[in-house]
Amino acid sequence: QVQLVESGGGLVQAGGSLRLSCVASESTFSLNAMGWYRQAPGKQRELVAVISSGGSTNYVNSVKGRFTISRDNAKNTVYLQMNSLKFEDTAVYYCNRYQVGGPGLSWGQGTQVTVSS
Repeated sequence: QVQLVESGGGLVQAGGSLRLSCVASESTFSLNAMGWYRQAPGKQRELVAVISSGGSTNYVNSVKGRFTISRDNAKNTVYLQMNSLKFEDTAVYYCNRYQVGGPGLSWGQGTQVTVSS
């Protein structure tokens, strides 16, 4: 079973930065699009950023210009660089395989990001 292990979260002041990492134990990692998702308290999980197998990226409007998704296929790792963090970015962040019909893998434990205002 493929495992997803997220890390890099923490407590940061508004305006600060964090870099999240996600390692996937998947032999076909380089062939798949990957996404970062987040779930804030009392809200549904939402897709934040996507990177295709070829490196193309897309972002939800609320993070455009502040977040950058990237990947290192040699390390089976996808990253999320988060700059100019806002209080409303507070959430548990997860990565997953991005595909039509919804995330393709079982969820990992996520990593908590807390932004103090």
